[in-house]
Amino acid sequence: MISIIIRTFILYIAVTIAIRLMGKRQIGDMQPSELVITLLISEIAAIPLQDKDQPVINGIIAVFLLAILEIGVSALTLKSFFVRKLLSGKSVIIIKNGTIDQNAMRDVRMTTLDLIELLRGQNVFNVSDVSFAVLEANGNLSVLLKSDKQAPTVEDLKIKNKSDALPLPVICDGEIITESLDALSVSKKDIVITLKENNTDTGKVFLMTLDRDGNYNIVTKKEGI
Repeated sequence: MISIIIRTFILYIAVTIAIRLMGKRQIGDMQPSELVITLLISEIAAIPLQDKDQPVINGIIAVFLLAILEIGVSALTLKSFFVRKLLSGKSVIIIKNGTIDQNAMRDVRMTTLDLIELLRGQNVFNVSDVSFAVLEANGNLSVLLKSDKQAPTVEDLKIKNKSDALPLPVICDGEIITESLDALSVSKKDIVITLKENNTDTGKVFLMTLDRDGNYNIVTKKEGI
């Protein structure tokens, strides 16, 4: 039992480090080669857990070799368009000038129901509203609506936007996030003063956000949590 716990802990750390080295990607954003490497890593990591006769070091070596291979392939795709196209594929225009390209859909083996589902994922419920739709290499659908169906922007409405400040979380579950304070050029003392003005303190805050203009929002913890 102790052996299984130790093996699991070691392999967990190894796989986490290997995936971290490969970069941050969600499953839906992975290229085919990245997905294959991820699946292989998970399978290889499971072998020493299922078979006690298999040395853990063998699994760790294989995991890191695969991670290094993926890093090498990623570096190669940055330098070679041919390799990038070979491993990751290319984007395909599914709707062009408001017309569905049925040949393109057949080439990528996409059904009309697949197209409708992907459009709904982009909050588009009428195909006739689409000017262009591009199926990206990672499977996502990029959509450009017809000009008369696009939402008006601040520029279109000629409204002067006061600020483009991005609110950042400065306190999460009672802990001050120093990285956010550095990005906002704010000190912990400033945060404490703001909290006192709102009759609370750091330990009672569930979430606090702040932007460069000094606008903030405080969500306190519920009693008993």
